[in-house]
Amino acid sequence: MFKNMYLYIFSIFFLLNVINPGGASAGEPKITARAAILMDAETGQVFYAQNAEKRRSPASLTKIMTAILAIELGSPNDVVVVSKRAQNIYIGSQIYLKAGEKIKLRELIKAALIYSANDSTVAIAEHVGGSEKNFVRLMNQKALALGAVNTNFVNTNGYSVPNHYSTAYDLAKITRYALQNSTFAQLVRTKEATIHWESGNREKKVRSTNRLLRSDYPGVDGVKTGTTARAGNCLIASATRGNRQLIAVVLHSRNRYKDAARLLEYGFNEFKEQTVIEKGQILGELEVKEGVKRYVQLVAEETMRANLPIDGNNVGLKVNISASTTAPVKKGQQLGYAVVTLNGQEVGLVPLVAKEKVRKRGMLFKIWQDILNSR
Repeated sequence: MFKNMYLYIFSIFFLLNVINPGGASAGEPKITARAAILMDAETGQVFYAQNAEKRRSPASLTKIMTAILAIELGSPNDVVVVSKRAQNIYIGSQIYLKAGEKIKLRELIKAALIYSANDSTVAIAEHVGGSEKNFVRLMNQKALALGAVNTNFVNTNGYSVPNHYSTAYDLAKITRYALQNSTFAQLVRTKEATIHWESGNREKKVRSTNRLLRSDYPGVDGVKTGTTARAGNCLIASATRGNRQLIAVVLHSRNRYKDAARLLEYGFNEFKEQTVIEKGQILGELEVKEGVKRYVQLVAEETMRANLPIDGNNVGLKVNISASTTAPVKKGQQLGYAVVTLNGQEVGLVPLVAKEKVRKRGMLFKIWQDILNSR
């Protein structure tokens, strides 16, 4: 037991020295948002969270789900006939749809994501889902499928109504999924566009509501704004530098663009991908009952890399092995696993395997051991 404890402490010490090149961290960013999260777009790893699982009104961030469903379930060249219900949407941003006119689905999705047009989402829902009510049901089913368990949609555009809510964490998960779609990713990084109608020569030029996208912030490539009196100023922003894309969500912020930029800078500057466990690294020792050797060393089956703080703070290693095993043991046999954590949350797992084989003791070996022990 004490031997295993020693190895556990040694492993943590070794891990922290591997990832700490020296120098001090700038610390977590100071933001004004009431809820926020910073997530890695590829892995889903969370680098920062503040009230991230508290339910809040998502405002027009709702349109991320509306758009990705429309892209997946609809055909971009479908011609949509605008209903009176879509025409009668007057609150917030709109492209002033008129009942009976025709417009392609791709133009409505463009209007929803770039210009945050509330009327366009109703037209989308009625065309793709048959009705807005049925489309909202599909939105909630998709949210559950993505693991956004603290989300419930009541409408397609984000109007603040009772029981319409999400969380910073859920919105980051939904956005992470949506960004994997090339059509969605292209639209949310578009600064300006023109909406075209099928009937007549009608068109409307629109600019992205995301001012961070129109700024000179390095690497910014999306995503969506949201604003209502209840939700406050909200923003989901993404940026890519090198091979890393980060997603920042800020809800009810006094300065959403500055908050998002600070979170993104924190992620890019204070974290980097590092090798934290090397293949073959000894990370434990296990007692072998009835074996010709009393212990077998456990080594990492593979190398593990993870995005971790450059100062090594809040990083830990948990070695999970049983008290003992029984011979025979094969070389490479999995006998446990090691988990790297950040702020107590798992960021990576590596199987631990036997470094060598351990044969089971034969009768002659047992007799010889008994003779030695009797002296």
